[in-house]
Amino acid sequence: MLFSRFKNHLPTPEEALKGRPEPGFAVPDRHTVLGNPLLGPYPEGLEVADFGLGCFWGAERKFWQAEGVWTTLVGYQGGHTPHPTYEEVCSGHTGHTEAVRVVFDPAVVPYASLLKLFWESHDPTQGFRQGNDVGTQYRSALYTHSPAQQQAAEASRDAYQQVLNSSGYGAITTEILPAATRHFYPAEAYHQQYLDKNPAGYCGIGGTGVSCPVGVAKADG
Repeated sequence: MLFSRFKNHLPTPEEALKGRPEPGFAVPDRHTVLGNPLLGPYPEGLEVADFGLGCFWGAERKFWQAEGVWTTLVGYQGGHTPHPTYEEVCSGHTGHTEAVRVVFDPAVVPYASLLKLFWESHDPTQGFRQGNDVGTQYRSALYTHSPAQQQAAEASRDAYQQVLNSSGYGAITTEILPAATRHFYPAEAYHQQYLDKNPAGYCGIGGTGVSCPVGVAKADG
């Protein structure tokens, strides 16, 4: 009963699992496809953006395939439990969503282009689910790293909502918050670049088929 409850209800800080003061596992040094380090500090001139759009296996592949992306890694974000495990996140008792951290060169791929990829790669109107994947850990989210990103994310949401409305979809439920208030915890090694290691592995990512207007976000930072 309690498990079912936290499939469609975010726990309060008091209800969330207590977690641990340090990570319980190591994160690999480098990206298996791009070859660059997973963890910062990152080279000067690159920017960081965080996206939640369902199961992070397929979501990460969407971003590492984009030109101008320097590295990607998957993790848990938006919840209360420090240094959670995959099993804890899937229980719904941490409040986290599965997220992809994208490190990119804004001179090659502006943040607006990553937002377009984000919106078109999932259905942001489903609340605590993506397709057959049900639970708070699959909710849509954008965690921003600057005021410019926050403004661009909100503008892109508003523009995409208009075209979704005309296509018969409901309200966007995407959580848009500063990353500074929603700590990113890297996931276990076997989740990192999972679909590179397991090309036939599960990928539940699928969009609405509705195109997001190009250039909806004016700010690239």
